[in-house]
Amino acid sequence: MNATGRPHGNAKYHLELCRCLVCAQAARAYDNNRRRAIAYGRWQPFVDAEPVRAHVRSLGEFGIGWMRAARLAGVSTGGVSKLLYGDRPRGLAPSRRVRPETALKLLSVEPTLDNLGDRTAVDGTGTRRRLQALVCAGWTQSELARRLGMNRANFGRTIVSRLVEVATLKATRVLYDELWRVGPVAAGVPEFRAAAARRIAVSNGWAPVGAWDDDRIDDPEAFPDWTGHCGTPQGPRVHYRIGVPTCPPCLEARRAQRAA
Repeated sequence: MNATGRPHGNAKYHLELCRCLVCAQAARAYDNNRRRAIAYGRWQPFVDAEPVRAHVRSLGEFGIGWMRAARLAGVSTGGVSKLLYGDRPRGLAPSRRVRPETALKLLSVEPTLDNLGDRTAVDGTGTRRRLQALVCAGWTQSELARRLGMNRANFGRTIVSRLVEVATLKATRVLYDELWRVGPVAAGVPEFRAAAARRIAVSNGWAPVGAWDDDRIDDPEAFPDWTGHCGTPQGPRVHYRIGVPTCPPCLEARRAQRAA
């Protein structure tokens, strides 16, 4: 358990990128069950409702309630209610079977970023890196907070937070795409404030925009390429020349070179 109250399992594997054995096994088992259920639905006139019911309940762990799942799938909320709870006024138990087309539609609803609820807590790696890179470029935290519709205190927590809400993640991606090529001074940030923002970024060791590849910025295992040669024998020398502390890949490359 953690600050979100989310237990180890399939949801924690995907939302918080936890790679412990429990989470990895839960995610693998769930994916296997879902694939089998989809395959069965291609030929049986009716299919077992239990894998579908389990999938809808799992979506709830990601912040996708069963009524929202029904809307995303394009099926009736009444049918999903009976799948989960039965027909209580008539004393009927939850459905034992469902039509394959209904099963396929519900099983096709996945906890993608677009489907998750805005308040769902997810890994904040990419959000932190994007905001920190903008500060490196001279965007002040106050200005970034204003553009995100946050107060300064909330922004200060967000820029270093391990977890963020989906709405914050989405808004940060949009803001980053809008600002990463824009000079803050040209956009109205006073030069002395932009310079102060850059100093704060340096003192915190935050990586600039150019240190991240777009396809790796959200990866918790990725390191910024400060020099253009990080992870190679040339990297440590460039770190020294530009006055940036040597990053872990460059330290490893230097150790390997010395051991050779």
